[in-house]
Parts: sequence; C-alpha cells; structure tokens
Amino acid sequence: MKGGLLRGRGLQIYTWLVIAWLVLPIAVMILFGFNDTHGRYNTAWQGFTFKWYGKLFEIGDLTQALVNSLLIAVLTMLIAGVLGSLIGLALGRYRFRGSGAMNLVMFAAISCAEIVMGASLLSLFVTLAVPLGFWTILISHVMFSISFVAVTVRARVMTLDSSLEEAARDLGAGPWTTFRLVTLPMIFPGVLAGSMLAFALSIDDFVITNFNSGGTMTFPLWIWGATRVGLPPQVNVMGTLIFAAGVLIAVANALLARRRANA
Repeated sequence: MKGGLLRGRGLQIYTWLVIAWLVLPIAVMILFGFNDTHGRYNTAWQGFTFKWYGKLFEIGDLTQALVNSLLIAVLTMLIAGVLGSLIGLALGRYRFRGSGAMNLVMFAAISCAEIVMGASLLSLFVTLAVPLGFWTILISHVMFSISFVAVTVRARVMTLDSSLEEAARDLGAGPWTTFRLVTLPMIFPGVLAGSMLAFALSIDDFVITNFNSGGTMTFPLWIWGATRVGLPPQVNVMGTLIFAAGVLIAVANALLARRRANA
C-alpha cells in the first residue's frame, strides 16, 4: 500500500517536472517580451516595460515576415483543409482501386524526414523551372500538411453512423443535400481539427520552407537569420501573441465540444 502510494507520488512529481520543462521556454519568451533592453541582445533582464507592445511593428522586415507566415498558414489551412477532407472522406467511406497505395503515400508523407521532403520539392521546382518564392512555399506547405488533414478526417469518417445518411436519402435528399446537411456536420470536428493542425504545421515550419523560399522571408526564417546579430524584443512579443491566440482557439474549441456534448 505504501509502495503504491510512493509510486503514485513519484509519477505526479515526474509529470510536473515534464510540464515545467515544456513550459519554461514559453515562459522565458513571454517574460523577455517585457524586457526593457537597450542593446541588440535581448538576453539579460534590464527591467519591466510594455513599450515593445507599442513598437510591435516597428521593424518592417520582421513585420513582413510575420505577414507572409500568417498568409501562407491561412491559405495552407484552407487548401489542405478542403483537399485533405475530400481524400479522408473517400478513404474512410469507399473501397476503390488504389486506396491502399493512397494510404501508403499519406503515411509516408507524415513519417518522411522534413529534409527529404524539402530537398525533393526543391528538385521538382528546379526541374520545372518554377521560380522560388511565396507560391513555392505555399505549395510545399500544402504538400506536407494535406496528409495530416486526410488522416484526421478519415478517422472521423470511419466512426460515422451511415444509417443517418441512408435515412436522409430515404426522405428524398439528393447526394449534395445529404452531404451538406448530414455528412458535413458530422465530420466537421475532424475537418476543423485537421485544418488547425495544417495551420500550426505551416506557421512554424523552417526546414522545408528554407529549401523552397527563394527570396521570400517567413517568421521562422527571419528569426534564424537574426540570431547572428541579436533578436529584438518584438520577436518575443510576436511569439507571445501567436501562443496566446493558439491557447484561445484551443479553449474555445474545448468549450464548443463540451457544449455539443451536453446538448
């Protein structure tokens, strides 16, 4: 009895240590967004200030890099969300020639090392003489995130009750009406989860973006380049705001899920 209690307490301590280890970098980032630094290197605490939030967009190149990352992430979320949802719906609902190969390709894309995918996409663009830049980054992000959406939606589709769709068709609903009013609402949690995952994967990607960016700068690429001369506090502020937005979205999604469960 006493041994089991000690093991339980040890597991709790270990869990909290892991959580602290994961949260510590985020806490440091948030803290140094308020650092009243006067030099190029934002590494030593020099006082508390809110001024960097007022000067958030003072560095033009950094602001443009953030805008590029957000725009690419939103477009990736929309494009990969639609295409990946359709693939997931087909794989979860139907058995057709080539479905096994499609599953293999999807999981290969998920497990593939980023450096391999980045190099292969770069070779493709160079072979086709496609200029590297914003659009090649977008295509690359859609390519590696679409599998995550498809797998998420496929898992959701496989748990659906097909009798609801059959009932809708028995009542006179056509294929499109059945999909819009019955199927889509049932798979929407999976579509939303997959799309948000695509957004998260896109906005912080570095390796594949670095291969295919050309002259276009994204937020992670700008930070990597700035580490040689020192990171301004605005980087910490932008990172804090992105993290806060992610937390708010997660909380809102959890509240909506709880409301649907209690309805």
